[in-house]
Amino acid sequence: MSFRLFISHQNLFCARILPAVILACLIAPLACVAQGYTSARLADGFDIPVGKPNGGGYYVYRGFSPHGHLGEDWNGNGGGNSDEGDPVYSTAHGVVVFSEDYRKGWGNVVIIRHAYRENNGQIAFVDSLYGHLKVRSVRVGQQVSRGQMVGTIGCGPYRMYAAHLHFEIRKDLRVGMRRELYPRSYTTYHSPRTFIGARRQLRLEDRLVRVPINTFLKSNPNRVLTSAVEVPELSTEGATIRPVVPDELNSVIEEETMIESATPEKTKSIFDKLFNRK
Repeated sequence: MSFRLFISHQNLFCARILPAVILACLIAPLACVAQGYTSARLADGFDIPVGKPNGGGYYVYRGFSPHGHLGEDWNGNGGGNSDEGDPVYSTAHGVVVFSEDYRKGWGNVVIIRHAYRENNGQIAFVDSLYGHLKVRSVRVGQQVSRGQMVGTIGCGPYRMYAAHLHFEIRKDLRVGMRRELYPRSYTTYHSPRTFIGARRQLRLEDRLVRVPINTFLKSNPNRVLTSAVEVPELSTEGATIRPVVPDELNSVIEEETMIESATPEKTKSIFDKLFNRK
């Protein structure tokens, strides 16, 4: 192969193939978190998440309302911040599907997925959300038991609120932290105390069941328009160039894009090796 022909193939690779390879690498992490399954103990009942098991010493300051407040705010009877640091418990057996300092208006949030048997004999699923926590004491993928401590009551991010627990129960397992994408109604949410009151004690089966996971992400990639990704002109010189991506996609791959900055040295390209460049 002549030197001129080699350079021509090099330019073709940079102009047509390399952008597609880089784009595939950026999109690949989304495929790695496709819906899967784990196991969790079948719930034998549901409890109030504070003052276990019946909410003793606490009251609902703000209740659930469709198209309004989509959960319940639980406060200690002492008022103010007297309940800050009090324990928060899992409402039932389940598996942790989210545990993160989400900031924004949420602060520390834990979401637990529960499997339970309905009156018709069918196994159903719900997510319970615990928001504005001071600390989180569980991690994603962890199996938790009914009444197990999952965190403590906090004041939200930057101490935005008086101490309280924001508590939700969701029917729709896709919601995660993207409530704006789903109906703010009973099609998506349960009224927490109504749901718990009807299921305080369920038949004890003491067995594991299959539970779906990875049904949501922070940026909900099912809604990302990958056609909006623009690939800039590439060069074989200087630092590695990454395509400009939408904010939604960026939030999903932010950890992957930090890998390069943590690498101590730039790896030689195949062309540097061929020409023995230093």
